[in-house]
Amino acid sequence: MRVLDGQAVVRLLDMPSCIAAVENAFRARGEGRPTPSAVLGVPLDGGSLHVKVASLDRYVVAKANTNFPRNPRERNLPTIQGALVLFEGASGTPLAIMDSASITMIRTAATTAVAAARLAGAGASTVTMIGCGAQARAHLDALSAVRDLHRVFAVDVRRQAAEDFRTFAVSARGIYCTIPAVQRTATRASNIVVTCTPSDRAILFLDDVRPGAFVAAVGADNEHKQEIDAALLRAAVVVADDIEQCARIGDLHHAVATGVMHTSDVRGSLDQVVAGTCVGRANDEETIVFDSTGLAIEDVAVAALAYERAETPG
Repeated sequence: MRVLDGQAVVRLLDMPSCIAAVENAFRARGEGRPTPSAVLGVPLDGGSLHVKVASLDRYVVAKANTNFPRNPRERNLPTIQGALVLFEGASGTPLAIMDSASITMIRTAATTAVAAARLAGAGASTVTMIGCGAQARAHLDALSAVRDLHRVFAVDVRRQAAEDFRTFAVSARGIYCTIPAVQRTATRASNIVVTCTPSDRAILFLDDVRPGAFVAAVGADNEHKQEIDAALLRAAVVVADDIEQCARIGDLHHAVATGVMHTSDVRGSLDQVVAGTCVGRANDEETIVFDSTGLAIEDVAVAALAYERAETPG
């Protein structure tokens, strides 16, 4: 069984290929091809454990991630840690074990790019990144692959994280980046807003977003997390990575739980948009929120790509 640590995973993968792989996974699901998946989560003291499993084409994945938001501050450890096992689907043979944090980071950003390519305005070029950790860097690369970005605002409760992200954006990616004094000033000036935080309460509200913006809500992946206020969700067009899962553990969960929305109010899921069975953006004035809780078919797509490249180097 091949073992791939985080450095190996990052070395084997490039963002454009991952975006294409994730897009193909959502298309397969939208076209009705077999893509079974499931998620299991348990709360832990100070964090949580989530296990996600899925099958796609000839591969099966089981991924176990821990999520401890206080790790960076209290232990100098990553928020997300875990392991992913890739199996051969026909026989159940284990093929590889991989660092799951790197897979999660890349596939989440790639999924946002798949959504942004269809749901963000054609001329969207300004981004506010709320939460400036490793996921924000991956999102900058992913969004740059589908939109010509001219400016980025870095927002984080940790000033040093925002400073580090600004340095990365300017020095490593050549994108003009500033740290706003007020979050709303940045979000109102942006065509794209990405929330990738461990917040357990809403941090983005209706008046924070300009008409026609695309919001990628990435951080809420269990029922205790929340980034998007229910009133913003109700006023916007909502597209989910998976409607049922988002109603259980995503930002949609809070809107449904308080009676502000029903699942029938969601326009559709990303697989339907990719497959062309659901309208994505209907006009320039629509504000669209993509509720992204993370699906294991994304993990299969990216893990299979890493494994195949490791097996056939060069």
